[in-house]
Amino acid sequence: MARFLYRVGRWAFRRRRLVGGLWLAALVLAVVAAATAPAGEEEDLSMPGTESQKAFDLLDERFPQSNAQGAEARLVFQAPDGQRVTAAQNRAAVENALRSLDGDDQVASTTNPYKTGAVSEDGTIAYSTIAYTADVADLTESTKRALEDAAGQARNAGLTVEIGGSALDSEESPGGTTEIIGVAVAAVVLVLTLGSLAAAGLSLLTAFVGVAIAFGLVSALAVPLGLTSTVAILALMLGLAVGIDYALFITSRFRDERAQGREPEEAAGRAVGTAGSAVVFAGATVFIALVGLGVVGIPELTKMGLGGAGAVALAVLVALTLVPALFGFFGRRVLSRAVRKAARKGSESSVGRPGLGTRWARFVLRRPVTVLLIAGLGLGAVALPALSLELGLPGDEAKSVETTQRRAYDLLSEGFGPGFNGPLTVVVDTAESKNAQAATDLVAKTVRGLDGVASVGDPFLSPAKDTAVLTVIPKTAPNSGETKDLVQAIRGAAAGVEADTGAGILVTGTTALNIDISEAMSDALIPYLSVVIGLAVLLLMVVFRSILVPVKAALGFLLSVGAAFGVLVAVFQWGWAADLIGIEQTGPVMSLMPILIIGIVFGLAMDYEVFLFTRMREAYVHGASPGEAIVNGFRHSGRVVAAAAIIMISVFAGFIGMNNPTIQTMGVGLAAAVAFDAFVVRMAIAPAVLALLGHRAWWLPRILNRVLPNVDIEGEALSRHVPEPPAAPDAAVPPPLPVRWR
Repeated sequence: MARFLYRVGRWAFRRRRLVGGLWLAALVLAVVAAATAPAGEEEDLSMPGTESQKAFDLLDERFPQSNAQGAEARLVFQAPDGQRVTAAQNRAAVENALRSLDGDDQVASTTNPYKTGAVSEDGTIAYSTIAYTADVADLTESTKRALEDAAGQARNAGLTVEIGGSALDSEESPGGTTEIIGVAVAAVVLVLTLGSLAAAGLSLLTAFVGVAIAFGLVSALAVPLGLTSTVAILALMLGLAVGIDYALFITSRFRDERAQGREPEEAAGRAVGTAGSAVVFAGATVFIALVGLGVVGIPELTKMGLGGAGAVALAVLVALTLVPALFGFFGRRVLSRAVRKAARKGSESSVGRPGLGTRWARFVLRRPVTVLLIAGLGLGAVALPALSLELGLPGDEAKSVETTQRRAYDLLSEGFGPGFNGPLTVVVDTAESKNAQAATDLVAKTVRGLDGVASVGDPFLSPAKDTAVLTVIPKTAPNSGETKDLVQAIRGAAAGVEADTGAGILVTGTTALNIDISEAMSDALIPYLSVVIGLAVLLLMVVFRSILVPVKAALGFLLSVGAAFGVLVAVFQWGWAADLIGIEQTGPVMSLMPILIIGIVFGLAMDYEVFLFTRMREAYVHGASPGEAIVNGFRHSGRVVAAAAIIMISVFAGFIGMNNPTIQTMGVGLAAAVAFDAFVVRMAIAPAVLALLGHRAWWLPRILNRVLPNVDIEGEALSRHVPEPPAAPDAAVPPPLPVRWR
């Protein structure tokens, strides 16, 4: 692989105008495609095969005129202090506001709270449910504006009015202040690390090209593939983070090769052949882990994995081709100012005292047990909260109190109890029942007798009279453990009713669906983690030709992931430092997060493992002792890996300020995981373990040595390679203009 990538690097350097033109054309096409494509839709989260999803499908079949998962709004009215919402003037204001919604083509029905009994016991709060024929993404701006105007009309009459439900949900767009700050921090770190504005700009430019193309493709394919804004933001987040890092690693190796006196084209080839090999394997691990998210069975998670994997693949291609091409355009400006100044004076740049990476490596070699114990016990302590991890899906209760949806949620809880915001829907399929009415009545009676049920509504029948729908209001909040137990109790009681009546009984609704998805995520967590760990060991065994190094890497990955989960529990469940990032309501961790973070962090952890330890392996196979190999790895890669980790942390942390709970949770989890993995696991625990193992760390049984392919990620073949002379330009491709290396 090293020889092939070496040739790719030299070709990209020589044909830099062609390579740059091709990437520019791809960028323009992606932007044009995104600009001309219709906007994507925010699809409902679904979990094929679960009972709640089967019930939704049955409702769509038996109630074709309605949309079981269509948009819905709740207008919540509260009377002024000392008044009742049932007073004549307040009732008139409510009914006038609701009448203003008549005539909207997308409004399926509007309930009158005074006829449906939707008034609180103390008479201060009432609500109306507005059902729409379209999904949230299909609601027109005029429909949303009419809803807001109706609320405003009632407010003008003196009432407090808030709007709940999904009708006003909107897509979250990137580009806020926190994201810009994250990129700015990355730029500063690049300049300080590379000592050159040109080199820093090169890394940022190539990352932006890859991200822009990935974002454009996701936007263009949003409608055909059903990709949501969350997919696009994840692609942006991952593409930007790994794009900067991959360019940084290759640029750093190019500068090292130039410092050894190699010609620019040869240095570009060797940089891509060595660091580029590490980039390929690191990118492949991220790609495989993200694509593997499809085995969980949640369509949205599969799309997020594919979108992120596509962005990472583009980042790898950009790093292997556009980065060496830009080396030719930027000339000597890629080198640090100190190196350029020394070259002009005709002297070598001063070596000076050993760098921080070298001094740290020597310290670890002197105190491996101490470092291992402190780092390991510290991560273990941070991971302890993960034992209390609870999974769920955030609703309006997780939104800011500044939003009308959150205020509507609070009003409904105040007036009708905490369970009102999470109603359960019991679907009774009487198509095979001999007495449909008796079966429905028995279901209602059975559910009413269960603990935790506040009320059971009257049954609503399908046009064919073969399906009845009952609305069950729990006594507890949607994300509480008691509500989860109630769902299980209803399903358990349903088995006996089904046996007695022949009717089919399914429990669904948003709350039940969220419970089903959370349980599915919990069940899939251990199998997915096992697959990821097995893949890590296998890939790293091929890369490092060792058994103990991959096992050490996998165990370290578990530590960093556990610590990241501990941070998520402490922040989002327990509320520690929640105010600092704008978290106003604690609750369960979003159920998609553990598996998603495992998939992403697995790949990123292998990034740092490969980039740092390939230099160690390279030194070891060239005769260095185990201790010298560790020092050599930190001398050449420690500074760059630390910078790459800080950049990635900055990019991920930049997304914490978004109002999207999915992206916010992901930003905290990924930033914490990268910090723990890069600075604690890879730079403390890993070298300490290698120091204790000595030569045994690089041992591989003879049979495996014969069976495993030799990918030569260290570029050993290149060390014996005689540099190729510059290729003569052919007739088909005009020679590039000479670059002045000044």
